[in-house]
Amino acid sequence: MKINYFFRHPKVGHSIHRVFRTLIGEVNKSVDTIIYEVPSPGSMPSSVIRNVWYTYKKRDKDVIHHVTGHIHDVLLALIGVKTVLTVHDLVFLDNVKNPFKRLYKWLFWLYFPIKIADVVVCISNQTKQNISGKIKTDKLTVIHNAIDPIFIPEEKFFNKDMPVILHIGTGWNKNLGRTIEALSGISCHLRIIGKLKESQIALLGKYDIDYSNQSNLTDEGIKDEYKNCDIVNFPSMYEGFGMPVIEGQKTGRVVITSNIEPLVEVADGAAVMVDPTDVDSIREAYENVISNEVYRLDLIAKGFKNAERFSVENIAKQYIELYKTLE
Repeated sequence: MKINYFFRHPKVGHSIHRVFRTLIGEVNKSVDTIIYEVPSPGSMPSSVIRNVWYTYKKRDKDVIHHVTGHIHDVLLALIGVKTVLTVHDLVFLDNVKNPFKRLYKWLFWLYFPIKIADVVVCISNQTKQNISGKIKTDKLTVIHNAIDPIFIPEEKFFNKDMPVILHIGTGWNKNLGRTIEALSGISCHLRIIGKLKESQIALLGKYDIDYSNQSNLTDEGIKDEYKNCDIVNFPSMYEGFGMPVIEGQKTGRVVITSNIEPLVEVADGAAVMVDPTDVDSIREAYENVISNEVYRLDLIAKGFKNAERFSVENIAKQYIELYKTLE
């Protein structure tokens, strides 16, 4: 068996490649694999044609082709060969207001790719339900993302007087604004990973938040951020999965996240669940975690157990069993 993996151009982002690199490393122990990255980072017709042509040249009737990472349209080059498509989320469709762009993306990023693929893997039940609400198909299956083995339990004395609260991401969905407001008056240090906007910097000043900021970290750098923090903060408004939840749990940190899917599915009762639209709900979570040691330790213990579901060995086994059905 041989698997060809197709990823978007690195300039578009490394997050999906990072998640799958862990998986591919494990799959490669028993299956031959090759990784391809499409040559164009753009989404204009000329870029799409270039990427589709590149993919077409790599097709092989004796190989399973696995496409992931918001380049679903390259499946147009894989008609007639064995193909797996992994869909991480539908943010590319759900956030589009222009009806013409929305129709284009529905056709070429969702409808045709799903019709062409032999199997469509969803990384959460939420993604599966979202797709099912838009297209009738029996090709959908759920396989979660795997956690990188570099994340290991790291003991740390909890700093109750000045806890370090790690916030991952500064995009619209990461809810940094409400986080800042909720932390007003709470003695802590907010560690923010991601490029800050001027409006966010202004808000940090307005609420007098003690903070530091870093972006473009290596994998080891990200690991160290989890190791050095006391609380992982992830009250997101929208996610396809939510890796920081299980990365925090595997490291041995208490996690605060949103009571929305798929975060409820991923956390599985091993995190503090908050209403991401309610500043008071988020604030109450911080106060409870900081003041209640028994509550905090119980969540950490549950988090360790929950993270086992996402081990790379477990997830790779599920993918290999899936590939075998296409041989």
